Amino acid sequence: MKFKLVLALALFTLTISAQRPNSELASIGLHVVPYPQQVILDGKDFYFTQTLDIDLEGKISEVDQRTAQHLAKELEQWGIQTATLTGKNKGKIVLSVSPENKEIKPQGYVLESGENQITITAKDEDGLFYGVQTLLQLVKKSKTGFMVPGMRIVDWPDVAIRAIHYDTKHHQDKGSYVKKLIRDLARYKINMLVWEWEDKLEYESYPQLGAPGAFTKTEMQEFTEYARDYHIELTPLVQGLGHVSFILKWPQFRNLREVEDSDWEFCPLEEGTYDLLFQLWDEAIEATPGSEYIHIGSDETFELGVCDKCKAKAKTIGNSGLYHLFAQRAAKHLKKKRKVMVWERPMGWMKSGSPLKNMKVDTDLVLTEEYHYETAEFTYAKQAYDMGFELFMYDPNPGLEPLFLPYHFKMTSNRISSTPRKVQGSLKSSYDLLTASANTGLFHGMINTSWDDSGLHNQMWMLGFAASAQYSWNANAPTLDEFEDSFFINYYGQEVKDMKELYELLNEGAYFYAHSLERNLWHHGDIGKTHLPDIPRGQYIEYDPYWNFEYAKQIAKSKDQLKNIRRALQIIDYNKKLANKNNYDFEVYRSIAKLIEHTSLLYIDLSNLEKTITSAHKNAFSDRKASLQRLKDAELLIENILERREQTYDSLVETWEKTRLPKGMSTSDKKYFFKMDRSRHFANRRPDMSYLIYDEQLLDLEGYLEKLRDYRENFQLKF
Repeated sequence: MKFKLVLALALFTLTISAQRPNSELASIGLHVVPYPQQVILDGKDFYFTQTLDIDLEGKISEVDQRTAQHLAKELEQWGIQTATLTGKNKGKIVLSVSPENKEIKPQGYVLESGENQITITAKDEDGLFYGVQTLLQLVKKSKTGFMVPGMRIVDWPDVAIRAIHYDTKHHQDKGSYVKKLIRDLARYKINMLVWEWEDKLEYESYPQLGAPGAFTKTEMQEFTEYARDYHIELTPLVQGLGHVSFILKWPQFRNLREVEDSDWEFCPLEEGTYDLLFQLWDEAIEATPGSEYIHIGSDETFELGVCDKCKAKAKTIGNSGLYHLFAQRAAKHLKKKRKVMVWERPMGWMKSGSPLKNMKVDTDLVLTEEYHYETAEFTYAKQAYDMGFELFMYDPNPGLEPLFLPYHFKMTSNRISSTPRKVQGSLKSSYDLLTASANTGLFHGMINTSWDDSGLHNQMWMLGFAASAQYSWNANAPTLDEFEDSFFINYYGQEVKDMKELYELLNEGAYFYAHSLERNLWHHGDIGKTHLPDIPRGQYIEYDPYWNFEYAKQIAKSKDQLKNIRRALQIIDYNKKLANKNNYDFEVYRSIAKLIEHTSLLYIDLSNLEKTITSAHKNAFSDRKASLQRLKDAELLIENILERREQTYDSLVETWEKTRLPKGMSTSDKKYFFKMDRSRHFANRRPDMSYLIYDEQLLDLEGYLEKLRDYRENFQLKF
């Protein structure tokens, strides 16, 4: 009864919140993410002078001193000289830690600004840091410099752990990018980075598993320390059981496979499975000293229970029993060192097609998987919670479209030939789940997943990261529309405009790109649907004019998409000049938009190619000179397509590699071992970045051009 009452009150509060006008801070032009729990605008404004004191009071630790140093460094962007600690300056900022303060919750703070002083009071180190992050988002430009309006904020998180899953299985970011990502996430009060690095760590126990250029253990330790300075725990995710192609693709580990011909999954009954994984997990722990958790993945176990040994065992304990047999062996080894996170759902072992039997699950496991089968009353989450499990909300998977994310809408159809329908986008789905879940008291944490399957640039996830940060910190405010507006201003600067329109255009363009050629069909195993126009033959330019008829719908879509994506490019180009922060994102947006534009033009050009050959055919009996010219025009069309593709691709790679190592690169002492696994991820179709243009390459326009040129030369000789 108590749980239902809490849920009802939460839903009532959400209804009121959804109907409210702009928040107090947005109404005065401040866009704070995540929005604080309580805001009272009152009192006189604080105006910064060129120099000010930062005073530290109460039980101050070394961590708190670093927070003060962080504040001082950040204030320099406004030309404010900082942290003199002399007491001589008129204005000052007071940072105070008071563990005994009963008004303040864990990780919370109270921020008060007045005429001569800003005070941030916290119960703990985290709270002081988060108060500073909020303060830095409250600074406004004034006629004389910079100021913070008079106000009082009382703030705390609804959910204790706010985690971002950082997946680098198909790419490796540069160290400078990793550090910037940490800083950006810390700004939004994210406090855990679950890094699924697969082969991006240079394992000492099995050196062949680390990709060329992988981070060393020392480098990963440095990232861990750097993240801790920003109050983020770096949690390693090294896959076990499923998703282990980076290990089992190597011939020497073939005997550990569940199915001999699939490198996707370990056999949970092979002792060698544990001998290998225990060493990798121990190294992951060494690489992230001081962290509290380790994630062992273990999802998508497609072949579980297939080998003879497992099939026999499953008759006794079920396939879910095999899964938890593995999880228990892992936990027994790890839980003295770390809390063990796993991709498992609350009560998922009973809801599966082959439920667990004749054994109990290990309640020390931390459950982090999605629960789409869950009831509105959280029946299964409550049951798992009552059993003693630590639970994480799983922010709904946003979708795996190449290039961009379906923030504003998803498409119900995966086929060009059917009529697609727009449905709710990932941003609203995230909002719905988090606002319904955060205040139930069932969830210790939240995890937002950013799968690397389709090879999106990591910056494309930032809006989703910020939304997860917002509604796991404060599930009651602001409205989703206000949040999105605030994020764009907060992240890029006050001057940017038309960002929602841009995201909608890129959302639409990504679906167009994904459903063109064989891109979407590839993952489903159905290829060979797109053809080139017919090659002319015979002395009178005979050919089959099927192309414009067969692809009429796609040509029309391409023409519409071309107009839309050129509008997107216009928005990108002027916002690149207007933005005063995170300008690199607009370079990435532009590289994406240009690839979509090229795809649109490809269909239009192929349409014109057939029309050009048609014109050549019509003149074959009356004006062979004109026919010859049209054949030359057809060759030029193809040459232009190939040149545009090369320029578009090279520019995209150059842009993305500003923050990444070359995909699939080899070094002088190690060659990259490429093998496509059974999941056939879009980004893993090719070892390098050419996965983005591979489907077009399969058309073999080069071969077509060669055949057309041979035909034209032969035609010219007879002419």
